[in-house]
Amino acid sequence: MGIVVGYRATPEGKAALKYALELAAEKATRLIVVSANRKGPSPADNQELQDLLNGSGVDHELMEIVGDYDPAEEILEAASEQNAELVVIGMRRRTPVGKLFMGSTAQRILLEAECPVLAIKANRH
Repeated sequence: MGIVVGYRATPEGKAALKYALELAAEKATRLIVVSANRKGPSPADNQELQDLLNGSGVDHELMEIVGDYDPAEEILEAASEQNAELVVIGMRRRTPVGKLFMGSTAQRILLEAECPVLAIKANRH
């Protein structure tokens, strides 16, 4: 059991990671971070992520996915393999038309995950 979070170095991804870290610490449960980037993370983003995870005190695993992949598939697979109790994803704010079509990755995770999914928006202050 644990919490799976989909992470990209975007405001939404960072908000999802922050919330998932807080929740994992509160529940004293393992956090599985699925970091997906077609080109690979930049060294600065990777170091920031490593520092945040290592400094959190939360038991964690980082799964870095680079190349041609389906991020929804990777997150769903990790959640299934880990028997996740929750999946946390970041969501972008959308226009009224965009709200009708959430985005294929988020929509697929919301519809296909076998556990609850929590969608977090980035704070835009």
